[in-house]
Amino acid sequence: MTGISKAACIGGGVIGGGWIARFLLAGIDVDVFDPHPEAGRIVGEVIANAEKAYAMLTGAPLPPRGRLTFCSTLEEAVADADWIQESVPERLDLKRGVLTQIDAAARPDALIGSSTSGLLPTDLQRDMKHPERLFVAHPYNPVYLLPLVEIVGGEKTSAATIRAAMERLPPIGMKGVHIAKEIEAFVGDRLLEALWREALWLIHDDICTVETLDDVIRYSFGLRWAQMGLFQTYRIAGGEAGMRHFLAQFGPCLAWPWTKLTDVVDLDDALIEKIGRQSDEQAAGLSIRALERLRDENLVGILQALKGGDGGKGWGAGKLLKDFEQSLWARGGGPAVTVDASKPLRLVETKVSPAWVDYNGHMTEHRYLQVFGDTSDALLRLVGVDLAYVEAGHSYYTVESHIRHLGEAKLGQAIHSTCQVLAADDKRLHVFHTLYDTATDEALATAEHMLLHVDSKAGKAVPAPAAVLDKVKTIAAAHSELALPEGAGRHVGERR
Repeated sequence: MTGISKAACIGGGVIGGGWIARFLLAGIDVDVFDPHPEAGRIVGEVIANAEKAYAMLTGAPLPPRGRLTFCSTLEEAVADADWIQESVPERLDLKRGVLTQIDAAARPDALIGSSTSGLLPTDLQRDMKHPERLFVAHPYNPVYLLPLVEIVGGEKTSAATIRAAMERLPPIGMKGVHIAKEIEAFVGDRLLEALWREALWLIHDDICTVETLDDVIRYSFGLRWAQMGLFQTYRIAGGEAGMRHFLAQFGPCLAWPWTKLTDVVDLDDALIEKIGRQSDEQAAGLSIRALERLRDENLVGILQALKGGDGGKGWGAGKLLKDFEQSLWARGGGPAVTVDASKPLRLVETKVSPAWVDYNGHMTEHRYLQVFGDTSDALLRLVGVDLAYVEAGHSYYTVESHIRHLGEAKLGQAIHSTCQVLAADDKRLHVFHTLYDTATDEALATAEHMLLHVDSKAGKAVPAPAAVLDKVKTIAAAHSELALPEGAGRHVGERR
């Protein structure tokens, strides 16, 4: 699969800044052109939020962050890019002019995407000399967390361009959906506009407040939509008879005068003031940046939950995250780990995510096991037991564990773990992990594990192959010179 070597972003506002962050955190260099005098500050704040979100989102090794360069001209920004993303304000004349300027300055093989939320690509590509490479790449905010991109071609967009755009998105953790026919507002915004129109009428007619309306969404069907969408949700609503029964039962409702979807509400000054006032009350003094951070934390929690769906295989956006993480592990984008006889191996660096804490703001018990499991996985990758090895039918299984809780890991705290190999033979691997507060180097917990090398297809323990065993024994020999860690060999309840 071909990836993006270098990107250019024209426009660095909310959407443009999100694209910049998505590219940078995927290890891609980004050249930016935005004449706004505070573009650097705005983009910097978006990147800071994105880095904080990614620290909570995944423990997989991200590649080294791409280089960010602000350019003085559009031509300079696009000169060497193979993916150019235009994210200027939503005006046809402005976008058309900018895209034509990009087209004239870009490499012949560069892909050009527009972040428009509703303008037709045929209209956008009208004046371009190479219109076949222009497509709509419509993302959702925040671009660095929400993975969907609507890919829409115009009359002159080539099929090869659409294929290339779709292929370049998964390596940066995004999912492209090809919209077969261009239509104003595409698919997502058409659905949102329909709901938005009905919502405005409900506020206009004093049926409810903006907070009540948002509560109706977020405490009910919004949760279903997050993981199953619309049609699959209604399939379940049809019971064992499925979608056909649902349509037969509820189809007649479409003729009832429930909604005002065909009527346009008058957004006069009074309605604007009503919505503005209620929105201010709902925000309860929280700034936009604070609301963005809350949004990101909540999205991370939802994505993490979906990653464990379908028996651990992942579901919906969670499966996409799981697949993205596997590609990160396979690429090994983290810092190289070397065997050092003088100390245990430092293998995992992470932060305590909002999804990891209990009502006290402390990391919950099973998350300690998760971090220690990630530490074991990192050790196994180091000795050659990677995804390909596991898929081939062999692995190490943890058969015994003993965790001690020595301190408290708290929300947002930077933590890291180390591994000391205590002993190893052809089937067994005995390890001791320690979790530390990165800021103070205080030990927060320890875990002693016994792992057994198995043939997963046969369901029994077998000797590890020489290629793996040699690496395991090299580390074990190096660590045999270390003192036995405090707490190794303890049993539950033993006095300190």
